[in-house]
Amino acid sequence: MNNPAIILVADDDRTIRRNLILFLRAEGYEVLEAADGLQAIAQIRSHHPDAALLDLKMPGRDGMEVLGELGPSRLADLPVIVVTALGGSAAAIEAMRRGAYDYLTKPFDLDDVLLTLRRALRQKALAEEIQALREKGEPTIAPSDDAEQEEPQLVGQSAAMREVFKAIGRAAATDAPVLIVGESGTGKELVATALHRHSDRAAGPFIRVNCGALPEGLIESELFGHERGAFTSADRQKPGRFERATRGTIFLDEVGELPLSAQAKILRVLQQHEFERVGGTETLRTDARVISATHRDLAKEVAAGRFREDLYYRLNVARIVIPPLRDRPEDIGPLAEHILARLERRHGWAMLSLSPEALQAVRERSWPGNVRQLENTLARAAITARGRTILPDHLDVEDIVDPEIPTTGDAGEPIPLRALLAEVERRAIQRALIACQGNRTKTAERLGISRRQLFDKIREYDLHP
Repeated sequence: MNNPAIILVADDDRTIRRNLILFLRAEGYEVLEAADGLQAIAQIRSHHPDAALLDLKMPGRDGMEVLGELGPSRLADLPVIVVTALGGSAAAIEAMRRGAYDYLTKPFDLDDVLLTLRRALRQKALAEEIQALREKGEPTIAPSDDAEQEEPQLVGQSAAMREVFKAIGRAAATDAPVLIVGESGTGKELVATALHRHSDRAAGPFIRVNCGALPEGLIESELFGHERGAFTSADRQKPGRFERATRGTIFLDEVGELPLSAQAKILRVLQQHEFERVGGTETLRTDARVISATHRDLAKEVAAGRFREDLYYRLNVARIVIPPLRDRPEDIGPLAEHILARLERRHGWAMLSLSPEALQAVRERSWPGNVRQLENTLARAAITARGRTILPDHLDVEDIVDPEIPTTGDAGEPIPLRALLAEVERRAIQRALIACQGNRTKTAERLGISRRQLFDKIREYDLHP
């Protein structure tokens, strides 16, 4: 190494400390040492190491006190790997909460030390590169400052999403009912929100109704309200969602889940703009604009007799189809940037970013759960990365490796069993390597094979942990 990284080894056990020093120097690192917490703090302040291995139980000041004295701002730049003799203990958990990068349990494998240290230094280097690009004003996959701050928003640069934006603009200029169609997780509620915000009704209420979450016995009461005494628990008059949406917009999410009885009453509202509360005789009027959404094929639901044909045509005056994320991979980068920006603000993370390798792994995924799955995956990865640079191994195994085993040929053709079993074996080894963060000893134990067998399989399948 031209500029070897400086590693602090702080442990009161002289044997462990010397073994770690010899091992790390053999790997090309420059090593500092400390026999207690006071020496560790002095070394950090005077020599500014790039990373630290810190024992929790030391005289003078223990590792927990060292973490507390360093504080979050210093720990954001200095990855500290805590060493503890009690795996999974409350102390280790508290150390992570205080800002430690990771922890190892004694007795530890030197391969684990090296792998964890390399990950920490890689993450630190990427964060510094991204910060340098930010200061130069160059684009990065780090969070942007101009992203919407409170709620998620529609993000996309693909031709398909540009058509969605155009359709929203055209529909927002009218009061016509709109049917939003798309797979789960594509952002149907975001489209409905955008329609309301850009319409002449933006100053009025926006009432959301998840039709699939309403108990069948309470659907009519929730939508249209009820009078006092209408049923056993009706101890007061209650306005319904349509009544509350007057001069605004009502969004019927998963409208395909409504029972036929409720569909008939919604049809009346759309046709005549009037309804009665449950248990009431007074006819009320509403001018609420109706926006509905579904992941179902309503035309097929009509053909099957589960959805009223007349209501379908009333809802489907304007139609907006949201493409799944797999059909617009060019939007994954901007979406990831937007999601990270929201996570950064929500948790106060100043160094959150996505490494190029992690971005590539994210781009290669098909995302059957669409934007919602992408957001959940990045949120979990950001927590694992402690709000710093997200690396590929911070992502869930299921989000990196497609769990489905491909089949070949038609139903009548023979299945190549040997090739299929080899593919199952390859994927099992790949997942185990990722789950064990590349540690081959642990991977072999997890799979129940020897290290030599694992090495042979890695070569056979050309796997690169």
